[in-house]
Formats: sequence, structure tokens, C-alpha cells
Amino acid sequence: MERKLVLASHGKLASGITSSLELICGRQIAIETLDCYLTEDFDLEKEVKNIMNRYHDCELVVVTDLFGGSVNNEFLTQIDRPNFYLVAGMNLPFLVELTMQLQQADSLPKLIEATLETSKQTIQFCNQAITKQMEEEEF
Repeated sequence: MERKLVLASHGKLASGITSSLELICGRQIAIETLDCYLTEDFDLEKEVKNIMNRYHDCELVVVTDLFGGSVNNEFLTQIDRPNFYLVAGMNLPFLVELTMQLQQADSLPKLIEATLETSKQTIQFCNQAITKQMEEEEF
């Protein structure tokens, strides 16, 4: 079964992070972006339905920017659809790892869980990390 990835966000975060992702990983044909609320007549419900219809025969991973936000909540209405996986909290380290393994992974849920765990470790308070490293080197 074909696998697709949709990045959906308030504003242009989805297309911006896709640009960064493609600089690192190369052009990605399995990725679609949905930049929401850029026009007054934007219809989120319609856009989500269009995406779900377009990829009805695929394994679909949707990554949104904000858990509990309107974009995530609209995709949550589709959560019972087979082969649909929804992740909130879009960030570049998560997407790089997910993209690199998306087509080869045996199990998308396992890949998503492992990638989430790994990407959490990439968020660092650098001041604290450097101070701790310097203290450890002094001993």
C-alpha cells in the first residue's frame, strides 16, 4: 500500500518546514502540505475531506502543528479511518527521521512511536546543556 505524508498547519509553517525538509532530504513526492487560513474563504473541513478522499487507498500520516488546535481537531474527526495516523507537534527532526524511513518501515505506528521518542531528545536548552557539559569536563 502506498504511503503519503501530509503536513498541515496554521499559516505557512507546513510549507516552510517542507522547504527545510527537502533541503536536508531532497525532493519528496510523498509529501503534501496544507497551509491553513491564508485566505478569508478558507474552508478547513472541505480541505480535510479532499485530502482524505484523495488518499483513501493509502496509508496516510498527517502531522499538524498544534495539538488541540483547529487544524488538528478537524483531522481528529477522521481518526477512525483505517490506515490513518495523526501526529500533533510538527518539528523538523521528527519529520527528517520519519521521511527517511517512511517507505521502508514495516509498521507505521511503530515507526511513528520510535521517531517521536528520538525527536524528543533533539529539543535541548543549549545554555543548560553546555553548562552541564563544562561542569562534567572539569572533573
